[in-house]
Amino acid sequence: MDEYVDILDEQGNPTGQSCLKSEAHRKGLLHPTIHVWLYTKDGRVLIQQRGKHKDTHPLLWDVSVAGHVSAGENIPLAAVREVEEEVGLSITVNDLESIGTFKAVHKISENFIDAELHHIFLCELKVPLSALIKQDSEVDDLALIPLFQFAEETWGLANVAKYVPHGPTYYKTIVKEIKSRI
Repeated sequence: MDEYVDILDEQGNPTGQSCLKSEAHRKGLLHPTIHVWLYTKDGRVLIQQRGKHKDTHPLLWDVSVAGHVSAGENIPLAAVREVEEEVGLSITVNDLESIGTFKAVHKISENFIDAELHHIFLCELKVPLSALIKQDSEVDDLALIPLFQFAEETWGLANVAKYVPHGPTYYKTIVKEIKSRI
């Protein structure tokens, strides 16, 4: 779905301009996204397998929930909306814990540069995996895996081809932040 997104400067500040997401991708314009990592108190993390028809990284495993922030949209509310859309879980802004931002630029092709400022949140998952309802158009599969396995596969370099290439620094931050809460 093409939607309007706000454009950010190199420091991540709003420029006051917005454009269609497709234009932001075509021109490599920095825009805000959300990443929500769902974890359980017994040390598991929810990962999603991206849909086979996604423009970027189809069928790779990724963050529990991710999405674009619509132009003018409140960032925590965008996170709440995306969690509901992608995994069918109703949460509130109070369930989210912000752990910062991460700038990522992926050159997919000559006409597709995905320049995003990820606003990263943690959220405790308090329902079983079977209670989640994946959005078929966006998500191919969901899995709850032990945090140590996730750490080994992402920044331990055991299985990096399985995951979206966010890089070891990103994944180390996620693992460290979740580990400190379980």
